Amino acid sequence: MGVVLSLLRKHSDKKKAKKAAANTNTATAAPATAPEMTKTVTSSGSSSDERLSIIIVGAGLGGLGAAISCAMGGHNVRVIEQAKEISEIGAGLQITPNGSRLLQHWKVPEAFWGTVAEPTDVYVHRFAGDVLYREEDFNTRMRSKYGAPFVDVHRADLQQALYKRALELGVTFSLDERVDSLDVAGRTDASLTTVSGKTFTADLVIGADGLWSQCRKTFLGDTPRSKPIPTGDLAYRIVLTLDDIRDEDLRQWVRNPTVHFWIGPGAHAVGYSLRNGEMYNIVLLVPDTLPGEVSKETASVAEMQQLFSSWDPTLQRFLGYVDSVDKWKLMHMEELPHWVNDEANLVFLGDACHPMLPYLAQGANSSLEDGAVLGTLLAHVKEKAQLKTALHSYEAVRKQRGEAIVRETFAQRADFHMVDCEAQVSRDQVLRAGPGWETQSAFPSRWNCPKVQPWLYGYDAIAEAEKAVAKQGQPIQANL
Repeated sequence: MGVVLSLLRKHSDKKKAKKAAANTNTATAAPATAPEMTKTVTSSGSSSDERLSIIIVGAGLGGLGAAISCAMGGHNVRVIEQAKEISEIGAGLQITPNGSRLLQHWKVPEAFWGTVAEPTDVYVHRFAGDVLYREEDFNTRMRSKYGAPFVDVHRADLQQALYKRALELGVTFSLDERVDSLDVAGRTDASLTTVSGKTFTADLVIGADGLWSQCRKTFLGDTPRSKPIPTGDLAYRIVLTLDDIRDEDLRQWVRNPTVHFWIGPGAHAVGYSLRNGEMYNIVLLVPDTLPGEVSKETASVAEMQQLFSSWDPTLQRFLGYVDSVDKWKLMHMEELPHWVNDEANLVFLGDACHPMLPYLAQGANSSLEDGAVLGTLLAHVKEKAQLKTALHSYEAVRKQRGEAIVRETFAQRADFHMVDCEAQVSRDQVLRAGPGWETQSAFPSRWNCPKVQPWLYGYDAIAEAEKAVAKQGQPIQANL
């Protein structure tokens, strides 16, 4: 728990101090015939000599958020994505108020909000089923405290909503294009070549290409430090529809959105509804048994069910409806020394620079924060000479927080995965007593912690970026 105390003290000190003080620039792709829908999709947009040309590598949630934010800031944006289409795949995500606030600001299509499930209560169960903690009226508390909702969503629904909004703003998409090489060293612009042989140039490349980032490999070289590291855990990811479930009690559980955690020993599970109570998402977090070089494989359903055979009968009944499942190795990486290269034509966000365990549901939310801060800062860049300062401001605003969240996910794992012991008995007593106690420690469920929760959910990425701009004066100055 020392991690959370350290970062919260820093956060508290900053708050006290505050109170005391009161798309591309002409993509040089080879000429081609009119592209198919799955290759390149362009929405109308205008160009300006004062705009930056920006290439974003990766159309995940962070990349799409950055595309929207940069386009709203007035720049020309192209997204390079290796998939042939923005497809309907994925599983559940928990979008906490720090993330949903950004979706509201970006004006994602209104239809998206009809696909979410907003949980009314949060439960923490001992693994065998008894309730250790319950927070009622969670949905209304979140809106009241943070001015934005806590929603459970299907990743595909959110990705499609962000994609559509990016198109509305004039973002260009080059799909089915895998990055082969990136030329950024010793030059003021950036040049990117894809496996298909196309070359694109821009003022700035944003590496939003995830855990196995090709952009990061260019930045660090093909060295051990550039590669992800196993965390020691893996995840079984499951999505059930109401049509899959015949048990009427379980169907009612799905139709009435809540969040349930089952904790320890050595593992935990989380379940919540999706698509307005039409689907149920379950994630099982257990010790990693995959071979070192394997990041994902089809799992044995019987083996998975056996791992949880002594757990809550309700959870077991859900698992009884699973007919196939994959297991995913959970990875992280060493903290990067910088997120911006010396030439200030390459910058990173999301899993490309701070992959994290999913134990606080902040991977997606933190990536959205990155995109919002970066786009907001770049909106104040009126000429290329100001770019370096903007990027270093982005790193200053985001790096410490992103890496602190990474560390805090490991602290949450420690509290949720306790084996049966004296410390576990003490943890359960604290959970039963609830978070309204006087202690310097974090509440064992940081989702409900009066110290950690506001630090996570109360963060306003756009406001933080604007404060960084205000400190430097308007417009951003070229010199650091």
